[in-house]
Order: sequence, then C-alpha cells, then structure tokens
Amino acid sequence: MAKIVLGLASSHSPNVSTAPDLWKLHANRDRRNPNLDFAALVKAAPAGLAAQLTPDVIERKYAECQQAIDDLDRALAESEADAVVVIGDDQRELFLDECSPAFAIYTGAELVDFPPDPATVDPSHAPAMWSRHASAREAYPVLPDFARALTQTICRDGFDVATVGAQLEARSLGHAFTFVRLRMMTRRQIPMIPVFINCYYPPNQPTPERCFEFGRALRRAIGAAPQDLKVAVVASGGLSHFVIDEALDRQVIDGLVGKRRELLTSLPVDKLNSGNSEIRNWVAAAGAMEDMRAHMLTYVPAYRTEAGTGCGMAFARWDRA
Repeated sequence: MAKIVLGLASSHSPNVSTAPDLWKLHANRDRRNPNLDFAALVKAAPAGLAAQLTPDVIERKYAECQQAIDDLDRALAESEADAVVVIGDDQRELFLDECSPAFAIYTGAELVDFPPDPATVDPSHAPAMWSRHASAREAYPVLPDFARALTQTICRDGFDVATVGAQLEARSLGHAFTFVRLRMMTRRQIPMIPVFINCYYPPNQPTPERCFEFGRALRRAIGAAPQDLKVAVVASGGLSHFVIDEALDRQVIDGLVGKRRELLTSLPVDKLNSGNSEIRNWVAAAGAMEDMRAHMLTYVPAYRTEAGTGCGMAFARWDRA
C-alpha cells in the first residue's frame, strides 16, 4: 500500500521568484488592476504600512521566502518519495469554458509544461517566468495507474471526481503545479499527480468544509492504493492576495498548527475569492495530513504598495509525530 511520508505547502506568488528591486513591477500591476479600487484601498490601509515598503524590509522578506523554499526542496528530496500529489488550482491554463470541474485528478500518460509565447507575458510577470514555465517544452514523469487508483477510491468515498486523461493542444499544466517542479524539485525530480480544486471560478467552488473532507478522502485513497509507494502531498498557492488579509491568514495558520479543523472549515466563503481562494488548497492538504504534525517554516506578509496589496506568503510542512 502507498503511504504519505511528508506534507508540504508553499505560496507560489511571482513575488517569491522576483528579485526584491523588481517588486515594483508587481506594485505597478496592482495599481492598474481593474478589479481593485486602489484609491479606496489606500484610504483603508493599515497604519504604519510605509515601514513595510522600504528596500531593506523587502530584501529581508524575499530572503526569508528563498530560505523557506529551499528548505521545502531539501525536505522533498530527503523524503525519498516515489510520487508527489500536488493539490493546486487551474487558472484557465488547462481548463477553459468547456469544463471547470470542482475536483479533478490528472490520469494521463503524459504531462507537459508548454512555455507561453514571451510576447503574451505581462512585463511584470517576466522576471518570475523561470519559476512558472521551463524555457522549452518539458514532459513530467507521471504514474497514471496510481492516479486512476486514487480517483476510483475517492469516487467510492463520496466525491464525484473528474479525470483528465490528456491535454488539449498547447494547453500547459498550470503554474500551481509547474512551480512545484521548478522550485521544489531542483534536487530531484519525482513523478507528479496533479489534483485540481476549482478555487477561483464560480459557481462550483467547493466550500472549505468540502475541501477538508476531500483531503481526508485523498488520504484514505492513498492508503488504499495497491502500489507500494512513498508519497509526498504538496499544497500550492495562497495565502491572502492580492490584498493581504493577515487576520485571515492567521486563522489558516492557527487551524493548521493547532490541528483545529473548525477554524479551517469555518473560513468565510465570501473572503475566499481572487487570490485568497487558493487557501482551499491548504485546507484540503490539512485534511490529507490530519494525522500528521504541521510546522510553519515562515509567514511573510509581503506588502508591495501603500494600498496593502501583495501576498501573504507562507510555507509549511507536515511530519509524522
């Protein structure tokens, strides 16, 4: 039978892969974001925010994130895992309007990162593209039999999970997953099983409670799989962004570290939109690692403008007690 030997969680914001002196590019993108009332956010911003925006503070926060990602990379390599189950979300990369499943598992025999045309990349994202896509088409190793076994067991456990058996022409695996490959597998590449949660797009975003229960079902499915595998589970994305909400982030962290299911399942759904929505991936991971002990490596409220925009960047691991 398969067994979970390690759990990891990481933010994948372009901030963590952009040199500190270029965070201003992300700040400028926030200022022109049509979904943000930037002037109103400036008026409502917390006091003392200017102290968070100095070059030395930004440099320190960037360094903290790099150390945390390196720690996760090392832990994954040292776990000797045979498979990495990555819980992430698709942002119109693999799925478009024809289908947006609430939960899905990739079961195909080939999994490919297709780098985008550089001309289509927003200039603010360009410095971080090395962490989102390879420079040329790259195929990832996969374990389709294991993925199908997980799907079958989860379906019998009460979740109607979609399967994704192939990629349509030139549709790349999304950055929630490629980030794990490019930044957390630098020491050792491991076969990946992508598990998708529809975090972003109404009307079928699952509730936090449903995500936690899905994580539990995923753990049971891994334990029931006939393959003799050591498995690492990784949650990719989050925490709050594009406007940082430290109170929301702290509720997530307290729920993880304190093993307080009620804090995670009671997260307000109306706050789990835009970038905040990726918190669902962490909640599912908490369900999957419910029998393990969580440790926060660091939490970095990475403010980048006077409006309080940025990303609550967080990095965690679960180990056997």
